[in-house]
Amino acid sequence: MTNNLNIKPLRAAFIGGSINSAVGYAHFVSSTMDNLWVVDAGCFSLNTERNHKTAEAYGVEPGRVYDNWREMLKKEKDRLDAVIILTPTQSHYEMVIETLEAGFPVICEKALGTTSSEAEQILKTRDRTNGFLAVIYNYSAYPMVRELQNLIKKGILGDIIHFQAEMPQEGYLRIDASGNKIIPQTWRLHDGFVPTIHLDLAVHLHELIYYLTGQRPIETISDQNSFGWFPEVIDNVTCLSRYTNGIHGQYWFSKSAIGHRNGLRLRIYGRKASAEWYQATPEELIVSYSDGRKEILERGAALEVVNLHRYNRFKSGHPAGFIEAFANLYYDIADALHQYRESGTWKSEQVFSAELAIEGLKFFEAMIDSCKSKKWERVK
Repeated sequence: MTNNLNIKPLRAAFIGGSINSAVGYAHFVSSTMDNLWVVDAGCFSLNTERNHKTAEAYGVEPGRVYDNWREMLKKEKDRLDAVIILTPTQSHYEMVIETLEAGFPVICEKALGTTSSEAEQILKTRDRTNGFLAVIYNYSAYPMVRELQNLIKKGILGDIIHFQAEMPQEGYLRIDASGNKIIPQTWRLHDGFVPTIHLDLAVHLHELIYYLTGQRPIETISDQNSFGWFPEVIDNVTCLSRYTNGIHGQYWFSKSAIGHRNGLRLRIYGRKASAEWYQATPEELIVSYSDGRKEILERGAALEVVNLHRYNRFKSGHPAGFIEAFANLYYDIADALHQYRESGTWKSEQVFSAELAIEGLKFFEAMIDSCKSKKWERVK
């Protein structure tokens, strides 16, 4: 797809995101897919060899590869339009704050921080520096999720009364072909006050429900367990939640659910209809009506959102997926950053900053409080 925003490609640097990381190559491909971004510099890895191999793979000049991210911030001043932070969550706090203070627009992988206190300090820094900060939540950039949001806004489902949001995975009980346990990245095997599974999975579910309904969690009751190979970390969480506007919700996220590679599924129930979206079949949306009718909506049908040119890099019948959803979000971030560069402010229905991150972290902290108290806890 061509650059439909008609702007000069934005110059980015990565902190993290090496070719050996979980998300680095996906970010590189998706950010550059629509000719809206170029990766001009980076400190991709603390491993020198891996750092420079990544730069070569991404087409970054040797003189703009750095072994220290702070050195990069000093030497790349006025040469970049944004810094994209792709390191593990535990490192986000200091990196985001120092990058904002250095005057760079920041795009940060979820979760923004490990606690609401960290995220609140980041928000204060953003406001004090009048900086730009976008947090990456790519699942709401799937076109059919955006179509679902449109249906809800139009009232097709009626008043939303309850929902189920789940994201089961199997990684912490998987074995390889030789019968050996599959070991995840080291940083995933350390829990803080908010367990890593919340920062990894629940953060997506919280954002998706807000994106679709516009409503916010008020209180929750939760249970958590460790069922997998790694008893030092939580790997299975369920919770009930009460939301604004009288909506009730159920969450389940797990890394010990054999049979689910990534079972992200959303079920939204209204008084007139319900809708179900499953990430494994991302171009389908099942809508069931109160008169018994059921429809499967697909890209290529006469729908309002998924048929927009920007979501059709190739014709329907040739499914787009996770990488394209990432690219959709990078398109939206480019639009938001262009607004910011022009006026010092920006507004987007697709891109979120620190405020939503803070709410999500407070929601997760209430879940932890509930697991300890064994009762409903308010989201503070």
